[in-house]
Amino acid sequence: MRAVIQRVSSASVTIDGSLYAQINSGFLILLGIEQADANSYPFLNLNTVQQQPILPDIIWLTQKIVNLRIFSDDDGKMNRSIIDELPNADVLVVSQFTLHASTKKGNRPSFIRAAQPNIANAIYEQFCQALSELLGKKVQTGSFGANMQVASVNDGPVTIIIDTLNKE
Repeated sequence: MRAVIQRVSSASVTIDGSLYAQINSGFLILLGIEQADANSYPFLNLNTVQQQPILPDIIWLTQKIVNLRIFSDDDGKMNRSIIDELPNADVLVVSQFTLHASTKKGNRPSFIRAAQPNIANAIYEQFCQALSELLGKKVQTGSFGANMQVASVNDGPVTIIIDTLNKE
């Protein structure tokens, strides 16, 4: 999984001209799931994903995200996490398979590394559920697989990329 975490003062998702989700200050997370993620979890049952134990990479990634100290403290240093900003901070998670695009050959990106949609959706849902549980509040989401218009006002700007493949 690859996550792009942006500290935002606002973010929203619009689908077919209608506002679908919106947050004020917090995180906009773009989440890409690759085939290697799906291959790591052959036991994943797509029909009962909500009742299954949380996948280890999801536990690691959600813990990393909620503990990232990228909000300013009283001295102006990035020393506070989103947990410290609750209840005033929100999170919007948008699935984005293009995070695993390969541009190695030619000029047209290849998305062969992206997970199949049904598997990616199950992992995405589990990620959002785990993040909500850690934060103790509902996480706003985009609509998996939909053509979305994502708007954000980056704060800082602060953008962090985390990949579970190499744990950085």
